[in-house]
Parts: sequence; structure tokens; C-alpha cells
Amino acid sequence: MMSKRKAATAVAAALTLGATAALSGGAEAVTQQGGSFTDRGDIRFLPQPLKDRLALLAGRPSTFAPMTAFSEAPSPSQLFQYYLLDTKNFQPNVFTTTIPGINDGVAPTATGPNHDLPTLGGLRVVVEPKPGLPTDPDDPGSFVDMFTDISGLFVINNESGWYEGWMIHDVTVPDVAAPRTDGHAAFGTITAADAAALAKVGDYHNKPGAVFTTDGKAPREPSANDHWPDKVSNLVPIQLSLGAYNATQQSDIHSYWELNQYTNWVPPTYELPFTGGIPGTFEKGKIGALSSVVPGSGPSGVKNKPQVDGDNPNIPRDPDRLLNTSPDDPDRPMPNNDDHKEKRLRFIPSGLGNEVMLDVYLRTASFEPYEHNLNQRIFDAYAAEVARVDGNHDGIVDAVEADLEGTSDGGQSNDRLFLPATAYNRVAVTREINDGLLSPRFAPSQRAWVLSGDIARVSPSVPASIPQDGDNR
Repeated sequence: MMSKRKAATAVAAALTLGATAALSGGAEAVTQQGGSFTDRGDIRFLPQPLKDRLALLAGRPSTFAPMTAFSEAPSPSQLFQYYLLDTKNFQPNVFTTTIPGINDGVAPTATGPNHDLPTLGGLRVVVEPKPGLPTDPDDPGSFVDMFTDISGLFVINNESGWYEGWMIHDVTVPDVAAPRTDGHAAFGTITAADAAALAKVGDYHNKPGAVFTTDGKAPREPSANDHWPDKVSNLVPIQLSLGAYNATQQSDIHSYWELNQYTNWVPPTYELPFTGGIPGTFEKGKIGALSSVVPGSGPSGVKNKPQVDGDNPNIPRDPDRLLNTSPDDPDRPMPNNDDHKEKRLRFIPSGLGNEVMLDVYLRTASFEPYEHNLNQRIFDAYAAEVARVDGNHDGIVDAVEADLEGTSDGGQSNDRLFLPATAYNRVAVTREINDGLLSPRFAPSQRAWVLSGDIARVSPSVPASIPQDGDNR
């Protein structure tokens, strides 16, 4: 006899068979105030591939259509890049695929809803033309909005799990310049000796301006033909969190996030050897052996006391408490108070994270020889680069020390500490679990990916929002 549960499943499947044709897309039937979805003000002027992707998502069974992008300035936000997401360009894993002998016979955990429709998504990236702020997306001082819509990721139920979006910048080979007085490369450069060492690796691919590769050969992005850990991408990623996602009833996801000087910060790279994504670290029992729960500059740097820099229950840590307020703003009349900005930060500015990776992988003459242990190079580079910006020597880079309008390390502009939005050439979505680490699960590998996509640049930019909402921060 069929169980009640199996009978209910069979009935549900039968009821949906007649609607199968509608599941694949076709959003022209989805109306917005009498017009088609693609006539909506924030969709109308989008590039056709992005418009088609969002229309397809809107035509599928969903709790919500792709989210409305409101303007946050008197004139429309401008779309200058986007990403189309799918599950095709990385090694299949247990979250996306049935693998015999591992997860066959159990319900799929991430992809495959609505009779195995492909899991797809779109990420719109727009700049807010706020008065008095830069509107050039290459300027890290601009305010950028990110709108993510995904169809086909199941809701996560157990062990505080979540999906997380990641903007990815692949480290590039910088220009050659004279070193500092101590022989170390200047910020954002390599020395002539570093360049000569890179020239000896592989096919002499790693010239200034090229995307850096660990083997000196042509770049290999993640691929469905990868096999971890012996056949993988040769790129070095810097990953910026787009925040946590979870699915609604119809396995759709909608997320909004803002990129600006207060959010353009990346996880501490000294966590990388403890995520499991560097070959051999799992076998050595290093998973979770160290985290950044108490902020500091890592094993080679400053180690702080939990009672001083830990998450105090009387004054809970609030990493979002950074934004300047203005005495000229009638909605926020309080003056700017640097003393009340959160100081117990665990992330570092994205450009500083990139600087760490330049030390680790490219500055084998001016920093440490490549033959040195990879983990130790990561620890040493993190401590060294944080110290150059850390004015009070507590091993933490706070919002005041990294203020975009300020200077550090001998009077250099803090603009250098932040990668612009246009530098993030890829996006991924990962399946996370509560492991206590800020770095992506199994970073820097793709073993926890469920979606990915490459950048599509839009020039000239196009209007991509409808009239203002009430939140003009």
C-alpha cells in the first residue's frame, strides 16, 4: 500500500504535469499594471540577455517576480554591469548533482525544483547617481546597488545553513616599480626582481596587466571538467560577500546588497588554510583549527583578548555601525562620531586583501620565497599588510583607519585600499554551513558552489530603476 506521504507526492506531481510548459519561462504573460513584465520601468532598458533572463525567471512558478529596483537618487540608477548565473561552469558536487554512491537515494538539497528545471539567476549592478558622490563605477567612492534574483534553489533547513553570494576579483599582475626603502614592493606593484622570478614560471604568462595564474600558463576559469584537487582553476580569487540568501516557498531567491566604502571589505585571508579548500588541509585535520572570532591580524600578527575585542554581550559587536552621519541632513541631525563606530572588525578592505595575495603569490623576491610554506606566507603577508594601515597597532583595520577620504602608510590615499565594483569579474553562490569562518566554505576552491557567472559590462550604462523609494542613505 502506498503511504500517505508517497500518495501526496504522486498527487502533487500529477497536478503539476499540465503546467509543465509554463515552467520554462515566457514572462510576457506576467503583467505589471497592464503591461508585460519587460515593460516595467527598471527592466525596459536593460540589455537583451539580462532582460530575457529576468523575464524567464518571472514566468516560472515563484513567490515573487524579480525584484523592483527603486532609485535612491533624483535620477535613475545606471546599470553598468551584470552577471547571468547557472550551474554549468564548475565541477558538479553533492549540492547540484546526484553522485552514485554518495547522495543517490536522498532528496536533492539545492537544485532541481519544479521537475528539474535548470537553476538560473541574474545579478544587476547599478550605480546610484547621488548628488555629491562619484557616479563613475571605477571610483571606489561610488555607491553601488546589487539586485540578485535566482530561480531553483531549495530552502535550507538544517544546521543554520544558508546560501551566500560572492563577488570575485581574480588577482592580476601589477606594474613594475621601484621598491620601498626596505626592499619590499610598493603598494599595488611588484619589483623588477619579482617580475624576473615570475618570468621563470610556466609559459611566461604572468606579465604586468595579465590575470595572474599559479602555473604561469593561460588562465583556466573553473570548469565542469575540473577534478579537485588535481585539475582545478589556476586563478587566485579575492572574494567579497554579497550577504546571506535563503529561498522562499517556490525555491526562488531575491537579495539586495549595497557596495560602498563601508561594505567593500573581504574576509581575513588567514582563515583560508582552515576552510578545507587548500589541498591537504583536511587530511591534516586543519578544518576549523583557527578562526577570526576574536579580531586580530592572525597567527603571525596581533592576537587580542576576547574580553577586549570579543563580542561583548553588554555592547554587541555591530559591523554595520560605520556609516558617517551628517549635521546638515535634517533626517539624521547627529554629528559624525568616530568614537562610536564599530572597532572590532574582522574583515579588511578589498584592496588590502588583494595586496596580501600579491605578497603570497607574486612577490617571491621582495616578500618571501615561493618555496616557503603557503600557509606561512599567508599568515606573514596578512600581518604585514594590516600593520601598514593599522594606526593603533591592535591588529585590526577599522573604518576610521581605512576611511576613503583619509591616508595611511606614509600619506598614501586610502582609495587604494578598495577594489572598484568593475574589478569583480566573476560571481559565485555557495552553500554555506555554520562553521564559524567568514571565508567561503572550502575557499579558495569551488567545492561548495551552486551557481556562478562571468561579468557582462554595459557601456554606455542604461537606466535601471523606477522612481525613488524613501531610503536615500
